[in-house]
Amino acid sequence: MTTGITVFGCEPDEDVLYRELAPHFGVLPTITAAAVSEANSDLAVGNRCISVGHKTRITNATLLDLSRAGVEYISTRSIGYNHLDLEFAARLGIFVENVSYSPDSVADYTLLLMLMAIRDARAMVRRTEVQDYRLGEVRGRELHDLVIGVVGTGRIGSAVVNRLRGFGCRILAHDSRPTTSAGYVCLDELLRLSDIVTLHAPLTAGTHHLLNRQRLKQMKPGAIVVNTGRGALIDTEALIAALEDGRLGGAALDVVEGEEGIFYADHGGKVIDNGSLRRLQKLPNVMISPHTAYYTDRALRDTVENSLVNCLKFESRSQYA
Repeated sequence: MTTGITVFGCEPDEDVLYRELAPHFGVLPTITAAAVSEANSDLAVGNRCISVGHKTRITNATLLDLSRAGVEYISTRSIGYNHLDLEFAARLGIFVENVSYSPDSVADYTLLLMLMAIRDARAMVRRTEVQDYRLGEVRGRELHDLVIGVVGTGRIGSAVVNRLRGFGCRILAHDSRPTTSAGYVCLDELLRLSDIVTLHAPLTAGTHHLLNRQRLKQMKPGAIVVNTGRGALIDTEALIAALEDGRLGGAALDVVEGEEGIFYADHGGKVIDNGSLRRLQKLPNVMISPHTAYYTDRALRDTVENSLVNCLKFESRSQYA
């Protein structure tokens, strides 16, 4: 028996993999490059399972239309859920599940950002692009000599911890449910002692603005913030203030508040409609990348394959419920 799935917001490389892998799982995909919306929710008719991307917010009106179309299961091709209202979906009888993919993609990128930040790579690249080959005025630091605080030790945070061990640095960790052998401490102590704080907690009501104005003030003078989790884990205005007054040494951000509608598009020659992002980009000790930490071929294949597996598991559970 063939199972149907409608795949919304499907990128070209995702499309190739869905068409390659779906037949092996006995799944017939209906594929569209358009993000799911009220305008195209009818593409889900006949399929109880759909797969969606994380780049576009899914409105409650769209969720309602999907429910009316017979959708009972949404597999989001992401780890985070903050692009849709889980409680509203549950009230409609729609089960939402994320996908797991190689944590190495984000973990590798996190270490890249750390190393670039402590060696002032942004300034170096800009100088060499205009043929200025002088050394920077301030020498870089070595990871071995630093204390690294890892906030959130799920699959990705644990993979970061494992990589850091190879550098010989002191590692502190904080999580509501400790899962590794790193040195677990309370969040206040981690912030006070760490030279670099890297965020890997999920974005929930409880972690929104986890690094707020008060907690940023607790951080070690000259410390660096790295965020490859979700932008709203940090109070952006408070972060800017701490950077502008020199209390923090820098930030390396793969995610920022209000990135929706800005990241994943070319805005060259335009004024970005996000004042905080514009201010961050003007600061010399801030690096920003467009939510790209997850963007590897291995993670892509894992994501597509696991979205198919998840849908099949849902169909199997429903059959015997």
